Amino acid sequence: IGTVSMFFLSGLNETDKHRITLFLLTLLCYCVILLVNISVIVTIIIDKNLHEAMYILLCTFCMNGLYGTAGFYPKFLWDLLSPVHAISYSGCLVQAQVMYSFACADLSILSVMAYDRYVAICRPLEYHSVMSKQRVIVLACLSWLTPFCVMGINVFLTTRLKLCSPFIARLFCVNWIIVKLACFPSETTISSIVAYIAIVMYVCHGFFIVWSYMYLIKTCVNSIENRAKFMQTCVPHLTSLLVFLVAISFDVLSMRFGSKDLPQTLQNIVAVEFLVIPPLMNPLIYGFKLTKIRNRILGVISLKTK
Repeated sequence: IGTVSMFFLSGLNETDKHRITLFLLTLLCYCVILLVNISVIVTIIIDKNLHEAMYILLCTFCMNGLYGTAGFYPKFLWDLLSPVHAISYSGCLVQAQVMYSFACADLSILSVMAYDRYVAICRPLEYHSVMSKQRVIVLACLSWLTPFCVMGINVFLTTRLKLCSPFIARLFCVNWIIVKLACFPSETTISSIVAYIAIVMYVCHGFFIVWSYMYLIKTCVNSIENRAKFMQTCVPHLTSLLVFLVAISFDVLSMRFGSKDLPQTLQNIVAVEFLVIPPLMNPLIYGFKLTKIRNRILGVISLKTK
């Protein structure tokens, strides 16, 4: 009891016939994620005209996407070519930490972005004093460090549990699933309380974002100039938020309340949505919608083709 040193992931057991196809598609997806996110990050870093609050936050957003996907894709690609899908105990905890600190950090960054747009549109005269470069950098760091610490507490509490099974019916490690493997359910009470506090905390982030945009919409209705600002800079944020919430909600609902009768393939698709759609779509949405970034990237491409 409690001497589990390896975990065995059973999420890929039904994909034996399509491993190579799935490997190639996953590799292509990961390469595109790397390309689009790194393109946006490099564009913002090298262009001093983009060293503004909105673009600094976008750069943080893309960096977080690279951080989260690095916790999944390399290991998943390895598993697709390996006959045994195992991960060490410590490796499993690290993966769980990375995956869900990434997801929570995405929501934190979206919250700061919503506040940035609120100040820009509703309090434009105060914008540069409220959202100074130094303050934005502090907010960006906090939006990543806070989820990292919150998830770190969850993972630390998990290490105190004695586990009775090394089998995880997922493609990757999830802290909540590891907790359910505990030999003595009574020992998981503190872990469950901390997990629910984290859920409430980030649900509040979601409500804050919704409130911010409701206020923004109310402010923009009667002003043509504000409507133009809203369409240019807020629509990408709203699209990113919607994509993220749909993807993460499916995963959380499936993990907490999902039926074991669901086909494994469907469970897998639901589980990896938040690791495929937001990191892939967000840089594309911003790249096409935000004029400065689009023009800069198109300018670089046109120079290389000449």
